[in-house]
Amino acid sequence: METSRGIHKKAKLNNTVQNWGMQRATNVTYQAHHVSRNKRGQVVGTRGGFRGCTVWLTGLSGAGKTTVSMAIEEYLVCHGIPCYTLDGDNIRQGLNKNLGFSPEDREENIRRIAEVARLFADAGLVCIASFISPYNRDRVNARKIHEATGLPFFEVFVDAPLDVCEQRDVKGLYKRARAGEISGFTGIDSEYEKPEAPELVLKTDSCGVNECIQQVIDLLQEKDIVPVDASYEVKELYAPENKLDLAKADAQTLPALEINKVDMQWVQVLAEGWATPLNGFMREREYLQCLHFDCLLDGGVINLSVPIVLPVTSEDKEKLDGCTAFALVYGGRRVAILRNPEFYEHRKEERCARQWGTTCKEHPYIKMVMESGDWLVGGDLQVLDRIYWQDGLDQYRLTPAELKHKFKEMNADAVFAFQLRNPVHNGHALLMQDTHKRLIDRGYRRPVLLLHPLGGWTKDDDVPLSWRMKQHAAVLEEGILNPENTVVAIFPSPMMYAGPTEVQWHCRARMVTGANFYIVGRDPAGMPHPETGRDLYEPTHGAKVLTMAPGLITLEIVPFKVAAYNKKKQCMDFYDPKNHEDFDFISGTRMRKMAREGQNPPAGFMAPKAWAVLAEYYKTLQNA
Repeated sequence: METSRGIHKKAKLNNTVQNWGMQRATNVTYQAHHVSRNKRGQVVGTRGGFRGCTVWLTGLSGAGKTTVSMAIEEYLVCHGIPCYTLDGDNIRQGLNKNLGFSPEDREENIRRIAEVARLFADAGLVCIASFISPYNRDRVNARKIHEATGLPFFEVFVDAPLDVCEQRDVKGLYKRARAGEISGFTGIDSEYEKPEAPELVLKTDSCGVNECIQQVIDLLQEKDIVPVDASYEVKELYAPENKLDLAKADAQTLPALEINKVDMQWVQVLAEGWATPLNGFMREREYLQCLHFDCLLDGGVINLSVPIVLPVTSEDKEKLDGCTAFALVYGGRRVAILRNPEFYEHRKEERCARQWGTTCKEHPYIKMVMESGDWLVGGDLQVLDRIYWQDGLDQYRLTPAELKHKFKEMNADAVFAFQLRNPVHNGHALLMQDTHKRLIDRGYRRPVLLLHPLGGWTKDDDVPLSWRMKQHAAVLEEGILNPENTVVAIFPSPMMYAGPTEVQWHCRARMVTGANFYIVGRDPAGMPHPETGRDLYEPTHGAKVLTMAPGLITLEIVPFKVAAYNKKKQCMDFYDPKNHEDFDFISGTRMRKMAREGQNPPAGFMAPKAWAVLAEYYKTLQNA
């Protein structure tokens, strides 16, 4: 945010050229660009179309201009809209470092910024200019500079009462101005001229950052700068409330297809919008795009690396082929309708080779694929009721829309997600604590952790969901993670153990919830090869792939730092190869062996109550 030391009341300026101690340029001719704005708009950003404009944020020091501008920049860039913020303090450290705070210098400061903003806008970026800019004349001139070249200019008044700005006083400038240490401070003893007709007024004393972002985005959508679909709305596939009775009656009359538990878990994934923008189980076109490109390509590049498909037998295909719709039945209940079905061949070996990089039939999910039907059926899915499993954990099964609402209630300005299918030890906690600290250091005020264990099918030797949830609760109870900035929820997807291919799915599904940071660990979604026992996937490839994967622009990947047990410190610590002898790498296999044999881990490896839950689980296995 721009500071305002030594500022004096604006003098009336005439039209004579001011002498800034610099020679005025002569003998210069404007050179027209060969590249048109339309052409530039085709290649700048991931969304076609020229979007160059300037959003000019003006208001008192402490009104929230910098906070809002940086948040808008992040939102737009994360949604494929190129954007850059020009901030008062930043500009005065470089371009305008030779200017002071006299009325003349302030006028020249704003003039230069307006010219720079115009160049950014002309290049096809949304330029956010965040400056006190207290005088109407300077702001009018900034607008004219843009309008003279046909570029949109939007003045946004960041309006917070003086007393609120003084209470915030992040830089302590108001306190110094009141003490007489700074003279001519805007709002104290120097005038701020409120905008007469701004395009938007943001009341930052009563609106949160997310609300302010949405108001600016609404303005830019109204002015055709930002496409309406850039907001990436969650697409739920439940029957609308006003058509639910009709859909249920319809389902009773339709032919039926029995589905299994894993199929039902995929129905839940689709119904709740985790696979947005799919309308149902993949049709062949979507399946081929997914299988060969790890993306959906119709309507932009959208990462979707795992086939979400419904296998059927030849007998079922013969029975249902030609139907315009049929009901899906699970546990004796008609749970959904698949409309306009499309049948296509389930080439299982090819699918497995591409999705898993192996066709080993001892791989637990590949085994299920190989034993499933020889056909796949896609179509538009209409789910009749919210899906509950009645296992005592349904309160944790928050949909993407519910999680978005939860984060908004918590006033989160950053959400970092951690996917897991194993118990949490203090090494995991260390990484999550470190990520929270790094986000605070980057200027976020309320980062929220989404602790998001996978809740669908897992292989037999994994710790069951119910025990994992007990263990996670114990970690929070012991204060290893802060309950006030942590949301624990269940991700309903089955686990496929498909390594770097699957980790893209895990990441993009959290993107739909509004998460903007994703922590990725060693060998994500991996497992030992069922026959050789060696890692099925190179352990670092998952993280590397995520940093390169297309269609994940709204998320920043947080690489997993290697943590191990520090024997000297008696706690989990980030590994230092220079002190290798101080560290003990306790593998999951070793951890499970200790729990099975009733041994306690080293002090500081896991919260005691959390370890007790794990030990109790393995004890029940022995008793069984």
